[in-house]
Amino acid sequence: MVNLLVAAAALSAASPALPPDNADPAIFMVRDADTTVYLFGTFHALDGQSEWFNDQVRDAFEKSNELVLETLVPEGPIVPKPAIRMPNVTASASFLATTRMAINAGKSQGMQVGNGADMVLRHVAELEGKPVEGLETLESQLNMFTKMPQPAAPQPGSAPNPASMDNLSKAMVDMQAAWKRGDQSVFVRMLSQLKQASPDTYRMLFTERNARWADWIAGRMQTPGTVFVAVGAGHLAGNDSVLVRLAQMGIPSTRVN
Repeated sequence: MVNLLVAAAALSAASPALPPDNADPAIFMVRDADTTVYLFGTFHALDGQSEWFNDQVRDAFEKSNELVLETLVPEGPIVPKPAIRMPNVTASASFLATTRMAINAGKSQGMQVGNGADMVLRHVAELEGKPVEGLETLESQLNMFTKMPQPAAPQPGSAPNPASMDNLSKAMVDMQAAWKRGDQSVFVRMLSQLKQASPDTYRMLFTERNARWADWIAGRMQTPGTVFVAVGAGHLAGNDSVLVRLAQMGIPSTRVN
């Protein structure tokens, strides 16, 4: 159960025959006299059946001079650097297997990473010549995954639980629908369930990272300009969100849409 929640949080089609529906995912803003930072909550794999990159989201993006994502994931095969200790990476095999299960659950509902908000934003930014950077390196994310608490390993030869796959597919659909309408409540519930099921995983995946990212944004506010920061929607929801951390530092946010 814990791994399913984490994988859905970490992740989280064919072209439709009809025009796509309009979506309004949540976007926020922090600003001072000479700096504006837009904070956009992304969904990492989408079904491509809704038009979300428009209205306030597109306007904020076009006003921005640079794009900042969680990390810059290589689009080709990942070749580990010699400094990365691969034996440690294998320790996260159960987590990676569950993440793969989440990807498959999303694909069964027409969701693809290529349609995900992060990938779309990155491609448009690169096309327009905007600088793109990451809040974290891929290596730091791999190291974080290896340190997460590991649940009991399944029995050798055991088949995936169909009920778990069905539940995960439904969770992905519910979260995508909530994301499209800008409803943060689904992510708040998911975060609450994860925190209760595995406090250490929640701390590592959300609390600590949100605090680091809020510190980065606070530091970036010292340099004039306009920045578009796009992180998973779950990082902008709940009591430990990036927005809450910023407010604690005296930097209030405003929802744009």
